[in-house]
Amino acid sequence: MKKILYFTATWCGPCKMMAPTINELLAEGALISKVDVDANQDLVIQYNIKSVPTFVLTENGNEIMRKVGAQSKESLKQLLN
Repeated sequence: MKKILYFTATWCGPCKMMAPTINELLAEGALISKVDVDANQDLVIQYNIKSVPTFVLTENGNEIMRKVGAQSKESLKQLLN
């Protein structure tokens, strides 16, 4: 099953701009898990996150691809398809 790990931070401006888009996708049933980089250092290290926002597409726990920076709703939907 494909899922997006959304690495974000409360202090991140682009992440704040992404909030409405992420909330829309979640409301539509998209499999997105928000990961606060300040509270989840183990995942930040595991996925080698260097900046936020970062979107990591996983399937069965394995990274398939990633996108760094703010993304459009369509771009994120395409990741999951």
